[in-house]
Amino acid sequence: LSMLNFSSLHHIPIICSDYERSKPFYTQLLGLEIISEFYRKERDSYKLDLKIGDAQIELFSFPNTPERPSRPEARGLRHLAFVTDDIDKAVKQLKENNVEVEPIRIDELTGKRFTFFADPDHLPLELYEK
Repeated sequence: LSMLNFSSLHHIPIICSDYERSKPFYTQLLGLEIISEFYRKERDSYKLDLKIGDAQIELFSFPNTPERPSRPEARGLRHLAFVTDDIDKAVKQLKENNVEVEPIRIDELTGKRFTFFADPDHLPLELYEK
């Protein structure tokens, strides 16, 4: 068995149901920097590349997308976790913007604080304190 020698994560694609609602959630509320934005007329699809560290989130919109189960503990990608230096400040900012945030918990393996919230399509997102 050989090692593939991955050096980093390149991108995480997310398909949203309402681009005009999800774009400000990820750019204004979460504060992710826009790298580029494309509209593909033939597909009626947006692609928004957002910078997150050395990687990026690709936010897509497509017409008539099916819903995907995400809770409770559906098989597949479980959630995306964002590192924060100040989880209390991040939670306060989310709540001030009417985003429901679960109570902060302690990771029993690392002792770090974390919590969950959701994007406009109920994709589970995590805040993990550095």
